[in-house]
Amino acid sequence: MSDTPTSPCPDDYASIAGSIDHALLDPTLCAADLRAGCRLARAYGVASVCIVPWGVGLCASILAGSSVRASTTIGFPHGANTTSTKVAEAVRAIDDGARELDMVVNLSWVLDGNWDAVRDDIAAVTDVAHAGRGWVKVIFENCFLEQSQKIRLCGICGDLGVDWVKTSTGFAPGGATEADVALMRRHAPASVGVKAAGGIRDLDTLLRYRSLGANRCGASRTAEILDEARRRLALPAVRDHICR
Repeated sequence: MSDTPTSPCPDDYASIAGSIDHALLDPTLCAADLRAGCRLARAYGVASVCIVPWGVGLCASILAGSSVRASTTIGFPHGANTTSTKVAEAVRAIDDGARELDMVVNLSWVLDGNWDAVRDDIAAVTDVAHAGRGWVKVIFENCFLEQSQKIRLCGICGDLGVDWVKTSTGFAPGGATEADVALMRRHAPASVGVKAAGGIRDLDTLLRYRSLGANRCGASRTAEILDEARRRLALPAVRDHICR
């Protein structure tokens, strides 16, 4: 997205790496892929590994003793689960060692304008996360929503004290856009972070979203992004022994 793909990094490496949630959400993910991805994330020093729910326990055990947090998805990818199902998912995830939960709003309720149900759904998962000393990110799936609906969701999330609002799952027809990140940063309270996800494949795209106010970004091409950051900052490469 940047017009200057070879520009220097304006941030230090730890800040860049610490804004990435390394996504391991492929439906064909195997245990070996999970282990390799968690070790990669640990070696590069990212913020979290966002893992498929069945892998949370293994992910948390690999990340133990590091600063990288285990995270997982709730109601993913369509948000259509009942609230009670989302709560059960959240409880199990926290029990398994997840410290960040990325939940999808019920899009049908948003589109119907059933805002009380939307609020209750988000509140229920937020309560579980915070009771377990975890954080919650609320995924809007913006490609399906009108501007007014995105703004209303930002307000609800602010009222409920969620930790981040998030653009997208990465599994819908559209992902993060500059306009959406800017809008969410503008309408969410300062206490609520913004996470961009979907289509972040290179360092300059990540840096652009950071400049617009995203303090987290979801990415599966973490190694490529951070290898480029280290190259521009004249840092030594992270060696491939991380995946052994």
